[in-house]
Amino acid sequence: MATLTVPATVPSVSEDCEQLKKAFSGWGTNEGLIIDILGHRNADQRKLIRQTYAEAYGEDLLKALDKELTNDFERLVVLWTLDPPERDALLANEATKKWTSSNQVLMEIACTRSANQLLHARQAYHSRYKKSLEEDVAQHTTGDFRKLLLPLVSSYRYEGDEVNMTLAKSEAKLLHEKISHKAYNDDDLIRVLATRSKAQINATLNHYKNEYGNDINKDLKANPKDEFLALLRGTVKCLVLPEKYFEKVLRLAINRRGTDEGALTRVVTTRAEVDLKIIADEYQRRNSIPLARAIVKDTHGDYEKLLLALAGHVEA
Repeated sequence: MATLTVPATVPSVSEDCEQLKKAFSGWGTNEGLIIDILGHRNADQRKLIRQTYAEAYGEDLLKALDKELTNDFERLVVLWTLDPPERDALLANEATKKWTSSNQVLMEIACTRSANQLLHARQAYHSRYKKSLEEDVAQHTTGDFRKLLLPLVSSYRYEGDEVNMTLAKSEAKLLHEKISHKAYNDDDLIRVLATRSKAQINATLNHYKNEYGNDINKDLKANPKDEFLALLRGTVKCLVLPEKYFEKVLRLAINRRGTDEGALTRVVTTRAEVDLKIIADEYQRRNSIPLARAIVKDTHGDYEKLLLALAGHVEA
């Protein structure tokens, strides 16, 4: 469930553009007006605002925002205003350029988007960077990480609910054998995780637990410091329980000394129109504090206000 709130009656797009232009005019920027407009418009509406703004004022709205805003608030507004495929392309490009073995953003995008959303992100990557996501992932990652990430970002999974139980049983056995022998980079193990539909993987992993007594992720914790195993566990979580994966990202982002604004911004902007309500419920269950209250404790100013707006927090 999404947390984004859009007013029942939305002003015309030209009115929104006029108000945004007004927010940039005169002394100082009216950040509250930017939050009131962009923080309460859906992706289609934001796309139309960008197009209309460029036609009316001869300037890309993103460039105007970039000029007027700074720091975490600027990053949050710009990422939010981007069309979702463009946003994913930008995040993926940053992840390839700054890639380290502990960076799970490429896997997160590949495994939590639908087949068409991932395809559109790859197409946006072509348009924006004049090369493919696949070639950048291949160039900037190494070893077992490349072996897993390349098929993940290249995948176009079947989206239906149909499940082959015979296949689920045989592939659960295969996964158990490979993991028992610590063959974590095995071609077939990676093939199953990178190509099967989410419904099929869910059935396979349910059978794995019933037959062998453990969640697969428990068996993939043989060495908690092994970052390839952490990436495999993240892959499993993103495919079958994305809300648990994102809850952990938020928990680590908020509960550390000094907030990880990059992770907090990424999760809120990419999930506010998808399932942030489910993630927030999981966060409260796991941490005994509402996500909105955790955001208030850890952030401030306009950055905090827009995060709360996107998280659906209505001030009393």
